[in-house]
Amino acid sequence: MEWSLERVREMVAGGMQSMRDCESSAFGTAMCLLLLFVWYCYRVGREHSSSPLRGGYSTEPSRVGGGGGALISTERDGRAKGRPVSGVEEQNGFAYCQSTECFRCTNTGEGLNQRLYHSLQDYAKRYTWSGMGRVHKGVRDQGRYLTSRPTIQRPEVFFLPDLPSAPFFSRDAQKHDVELLERSFPALLAEFENIYHAPPARAGSSLPPGWKANSTPHGQWWTFYLVNQGTPLALNARRCPRAWRMLGQLRTFIANNVFGNACFSVLTPGALITEHYGPTNVRLRCHLGLRVPSSCELVVGGEPQCWSEGSCLLFDDSFLHRAFHEGGPEDGPRVVFMVDLWHPNVAAAERQALDYIFTPGR
Repeated sequence: MEWSLERVREMVAGGMQSMRDCESSAFGTAMCLLLLFVWYCYRVGREHSSSPLRGGYSTEPSRVGGGGGALISTERDGRAKGRPVSGVEEQNGFAYCQSTECFRCTNTGEGLNQRLYHSLQDYAKRYTWSGMGRVHKGVRDQGRYLTSRPTIQRPEVFFLPDLPSAPFFSRDAQKHDVELLERSFPALLAEFENIYHAPPARAGSSLPPGWKANSTPHGQWWTFYLVNQGTPLALNARRCPRAWRMLGQLRTFIANNVFGNACFSVLTPGALITEHYGPTNVRLRCHLGLRVPSSCELVVGGEPQCWSEGSCLLFDDSFLHRAFHEGGPEDGPRVVFMVDLWHPNVAAAERQALDYIFTPGR
């Protein structure tokens, strides 16, 4: 049964009138309490909606920041350039981030720390402080955590204390989602082939629609985002319907905050992604190998690993990491499907609070 706002208000008013007419009636009191509970559930549902991936993608481009924003595509997982968005770029399924609240585009510091703390206080007033010990500790002491971390692990935006840390994690850390991704290997590979070999987006462009070229010192690094910083890219999602449906079936995909991304990532022969840190330790980055030549490697926290086709690698990208493809032109590109999953030791209550604090555009 679908409840409208006016209908709920009428029921509450009627319940209150009934209670006044029957003050001594236990039934009237119970009905009033029941209707007040329905009203509360309605308000909570409106304010804290479920994952945007449930039920498919929107037919309209997703917006950032509530006003005038556009679909996001970024360099290096969110380092966007503030420049105007042309109509052509929007038609290609990507645009540059225009939000002044983008956590990877703004400087960290006292201003960001204050915004995080105010967001946490607002969350606690609306919902609860229960289970917020680590989140509160992390937000309160964020400046100290970010500057005092060892150089091997130094997230750029947010550090949650007391999480087990390691460069690489066992596939059992998120077994259900890893197995689902690996079962989806043929479908993801087929959709990659379709979008990768499509005609160029426009005259003079070497990239098909939806792809973004990222800056690298050597070679080429291209990404095709379905979700970027928690914001779905509707045009790209329509080009990859099976990948989009698979994302909606993942149990631990970070779908509702700025730390969540899902994309196809391509490294051409000779390409190098230089050493860098991710924004937070609350996630594990998962790479499903789609095409993996022999001369490719991922180094996280000083530990090297190689991708393999049809298998997932789970790693904590808040550790210093880099990737490279040292093969020749005959080897072809290295291709992975990348998705951000929750760290297994972040509790459900903490995930809900972090989704609220780091809502895109907040």
